[in-house]
Amino acid sequence: MRLRTKTRLIRLAAIAIAAPFLMLAESGKATEQVPAKQIFGGIELPSRAAPAPYGFYSKGCISGAVALPTDGPTWQAMRLSRNRRWGHPQMISLLEQLAHDAPKVGWPGLLVGDVSQPRGGPMMNGHASHQIGLDADIWLTPMPDRQLSAQEREDLPFTSMLRKDKFLTVDARLWTPSHARLIMLAASYPQVERVFVNPAIKKKLCDTWTGDRSLLGKVRPIYGHDAHFHVRIKCPVGAGGCKSQAAPPPGDGCDKSLAWWFTAEPWAKPKTDPKKPAPKPREIGVSDLPKSCLAVLKAPSVASESEVTLGGGATPVAAYAPSTAAPPTAMAGQPIDVTPEEIPIPLPRPLDR
Repeated sequence: MRLRTKTRLIRLAAIAIAAPFLMLAESGKATEQVPAKQIFGGIELPSRAAPAPYGFYSKGCISGAVALPTDGPTWQAMRLSRNRRWGHPQMISLLEQLAHDAPKVGWPGLLVGDVSQPRGGPMMNGHASHQIGLDADIWLTPMPDRQLSAQEREDLPFTSMLRKDKFLTVDARLWTPSHARLIMLAASYPQVERVFVNPAIKKKLCDTWTGDRSLLGKVRPIYGHDAHFHVRIKCPVGAGGCKSQAAPPPGDGCDKSLAWWFTAEPWAKPKTDPKKPAPKPREIGVSDLPKSCLAVLKAPSVASESEVTLGGGATPVAAYAPSTAAPPTAMAGQPIDVTPEEIPIPLPRPLDR
């Protein structure tokens, strides 16, 4: 009862916050700087439309999203109160394929975290990306051999793979070869563009992986990601409104670009001028997103969640459909493997060496 009450209050609060902004969208006034995260976070169902991602992973939306079922033979969705089980059909199909294949590499099943919101877009908390239904988080905790209750899915803590007493070091008591095989399995699918992990996990893979090392280039180090890994797929073929990410740099990524993460630089606090006040962050508005996102907001909803749950009413899509879109060229002066919008504000360095 406690979970139901809490979840209901969260949903009602989000809907109440979103309601006046949705009225602005209907009246055509959403070109003002409306807090987009409040609008998208308060919508409970996707649009009744063909699946289409618009914009970039960290700045966009999605029409026609479908839902991952809360339970499958080898997966369980977590944190259900967030309502973030939605994604492009290819993303959801890939998750089911990964869950199906996971036992073959010694992993009993997936605990699936956030995918995207019903119509994508910015979130109230938790992510800068996951906005166009092509990203998903997989816990580094194996699925238990029983069905978790709704309350357990809310309360089960994350388990970091890192040692608490040593800077950027994988905890050998927690890490297993199955963890490595699962991550590399995710990287093996042709539709997967990147798999984000903590720099320490990337280094562990570089030091120990003896399989096909060409796939290591897809596994990219980034802040956080010590209790889960993040799977990102390419823009679907024919999705003209989807902005692709530049291809990962050549090689396995076990080079100077990885060594940089083990210096003080990425963990240092940003330098500020004490004489100048820090600029107040500006909320992302609907008008900052691709123009198609306004139409996504105004589109009618599907009748129910079950209608667009894969395996329920939604039509499956091949998870292995290869992308023929040419990757864009990285902008001069920017790293090719991540864009500024993807990188969260770094936390203080976890431990002085």
